[in-house]
Amino acid sequence: MTYIFAKRKLMLERIAIFPFMALGKLCGNIFRLKTKHSIFLFYPNKDIGGSPQVNIDIANCIKNLKPIIIFSKKDNNGQFRERYNIEGVRILEIHKYIDNKFFHFINFFFRGLLSAWINQQKNAVVFGGECIFFYKVIPHVGKKVHTVELCHLPTWLPYSIGFIDNINCRVFSTQKLKEDVEQQYIANKLPAPYFEKLFFIENALDIPPYKAPQNDVFQIYFIGRGAPQKRVHLIAAIAEKIYQKGLKVKFNFVGDVDKVIDQAKYPFCNFFGNVKGEEELKKIYNHADVLLMTSAFEGLPIVVMQIMAYGKVVISTAVNAIPDYIHHLENGLLIKATDENEIVEEAVGYIEMLIGNPDLYFKMGKNSREIAIAKFNRQTFCSAYKTIFKIN
Repeated sequence: MTYIFAKRKLMLERIAIFPFMALGKLCGNIFRLKTKHSIFLFYPNKDIGGSPQVNIDIANCIKNLKPIIIFSKKDNNGQFRERYNIEGVRILEIHKYIDNKFFHFINFFFRGLLSAWINQQKNAVVFGGECIFFYKVIPHVGKKVHTVELCHLPTWLPYSIGFIDNINCRVFSTQKLKEDVEQQYIANKLPAPYFEKLFFIENALDIPPYKAPQNDVFQIYFIGRGAPQKRVHLIAAIAEKIYQKGLKVKFNFVGDVDKVIDQAKYPFCNFFGNVKGEEELKKIYNHADVLLMTSAFEGLPIVVMQIMAYGKVVISTAVNAIPDYIHHLENGLLIKATDENEIVEEAVGYIEMLIGNPDLYFKMGKNSREIAIAKFNRQTFCSAYKTIFKIN
């Protein structure tokens, strides 16, 4: 979608929903928000995932400022629910009102209601963490409101370009994604001030103590959702080929992969299901030798950062931002094939390489940990977002 077309579409939408918006703003000015908040964080839901964890990290960085988190989508699994119990942070769940296609006019009403509440706050900041409703609200807030968007994946770009005049700062979690947006702007012949609103901020994590791998059987893990782009069926195919070769390798699946593969067909694999406990996850990261990913596209998954921090090796398809952090034969192995059968064969070859060359494995794991320590510093992360939010 081009910038011009997106802007026209947005203008027509604003005309169509005006009566409901106006009613919402009227109610917002009569029935004011009872608590005062200068920062409004728009998040989709409390499900497990890498981008939700970044949203949680941001909330923790600014919890002393008492932000309010607005959830606009119903939980699918809600496995990160407890992580949002942050002292000083208020939660407002509106999905039961606005996430209903049969009563969509209520969604329009809430856009007016919330924009009125935001406009009433002094030095208000509105942040959207990959949340559709954030884009729906920001065209209706005042010009003095500071708006910040965070994006992890290119799938959002054709849609979000229509709102760039309503966003003061656009943050990207990978340098590659920022470059993609710059190319999008060039294609749309946008002037220099738009480029000045683009920022890149690394995600953050706590670096664990190092523990050398001590497995007698090589442990390979997939950790993630059973989403289509993850192509978990390819990892199952890799596991089957390795098993048929009789190699001392065990495949482990963490996540809701039961949706996409029949576990009964792979009795030689371990299936853990969704794991949400911090201590359980730490045990898994410590136990893993390799993280294997065959995704069709990715941002920079938190799980990749975690495995790097634990000093383990990543084998992944060379998609999107992955090659920015995983350098072939230096701190991991990149699958360059795009055909699914070739991806399986290439991955099998890399696994055999690591089994036969433990020195290379340890060298790459050490390099990964050093990169993680240098790049994923939590203090730098919080400082960068406070600057973006204009917090002194």
